Amino acid sequence: MREFDLVIIGGGPAGMAAAIAAKKQGIDDLVIFERGDELGGILNQCIHNGFGLHTFKEELTGPEYAERYSDQVKELGIPYELGTMVLDMTEDKQISIISRSRGAETVKAKAVVLAMGCRERPRGALGIAGFRPQGVYTAGTAQKLVNCEGVIPGKEVVILGSGDIGLIMARRMTLEGAKVRAVVELMPYSSGLKRNIVQCLDDYGIPLMLSHTVIDIKGKRRLEGVWVAAVDEKNTPIKGTEEYFPCDTLLLSCGLIPENELSKSAGIELSPLTSGPTVDESLETNIEGVFACGNVLHVHDLVDFVSEEAVRAGENAAEYIKGKPSSTGVPVAVKPADGVRYTVPSRLYAESAADSVHIRFRVTGVFKNSAIVVSCGERELFRKRGRIFVPSEMQDIIIKKDKLSELDGDIEVRIEEAAK
Repeated sequence: MREFDLVIIGGGPAGMAAAIAAKKQGIDDLVIFERGDELGGILNQCIHNGFGLHTFKEELTGPEYAERYSDQVKELGIPYELGTMVLDMTEDKQISIISRSRGAETVKAKAVVLAMGCRERPRGALGIAGFRPQGVYTAGTAQKLVNCEGVIPGKEVVILGSGDIGLIMARRMTLEGAKVRAVVELMPYSSGLKRNIVQCLDDYGIPLMLSHTVIDIKGKRRLEGVWVAAVDEKNTPIKGTEEYFPCDTLLLSCGLIPENELSKSAGIELSPLTSGPTVDESLETNIEGVFACGNVLHVHDLVDFVSEEAVRAGENAAEYIKGKPSSTGVPVAVKPADGVRYTVPSRLYAESAADSVHIRFRVTGVFKNSAIVVSCGERELFRKRGRIFVPSEMQDIIIKKDKLSELDGDIEVRIEEAAK
């Protein structure tokens, strides 16, 4: 059995950033396991720009951003094994893997960083009526077909969901000569970044139909069209609002799900709110020495934030390997309250926290002229006003350690609307 100080599962931006951070902290006995044929993960098919503005202070494409990190991995001599699928992990950090070069084997790790990313929500999870004809794809699958395989899925397109991948594919399909008839969004607001709405829809005259959904898919062998209807406040289709769109392609951009089947098998506690592991302020899960970061933990809006979070996970894993004990003291729960969907971390140890603690979350709706408030009982720990908070943008607040002394209850994060 091979043994490592640190195993990183996933060779995307999170896994590479964690590995680089751990290496710089003096951890030499480490390895990245990546199931794909090259490092970079999903970024390799994201040929649009907009990456790296925070991390590198310049605008890069997805492959360029990934290359910055893969170059560092190679320069630092960090071992990585491609075409290697992790099948299982136990609570004592024994990891079962299989690869073309080595076959099936089990390796042992002192610490593990989970960086498996996320997957798209498929049609089967949406409950749309109709047959299963050719022409229905997730937006990410269509992106890979167009950008990596040079294949255009179709010429008449409807997109369900206004996530960032769907918005970007609306532009991409248009540039390839397809006609995007509409982007249909169930919620009364877009789930994508504002800049993508402007650059991918508005600039190309593509309509965004808010508070609408696809209610039926027509066609048996090949997609012929879809029925779209408006929905009420309970997301129930409204009779009489049905509209038929002839099309040969339906792209689904209906959310991302953290990839945590492996986490479940290891006994890692998952949050019902994020579908990712519950972690403390050091990004450590309920299993000592197992850390999580990136989209496997919670879905991020910018890859720059994925990398920043992964650096903290890698550094904390390195400290654990060197003998620093896991977080000590009595944990304090961090809970979402009014207007907040979830929080990461979900608990923190004030005594062993670093100089400052990051709390990341998303809001449940559109809030204008409001404030983010963090409190413990009657004591206010943090307040930040903002012109607008939207669900598509992840919030990242930093609380200094001195604010966390002598806490006497749970910490709540809420949105406080301005008085009308």
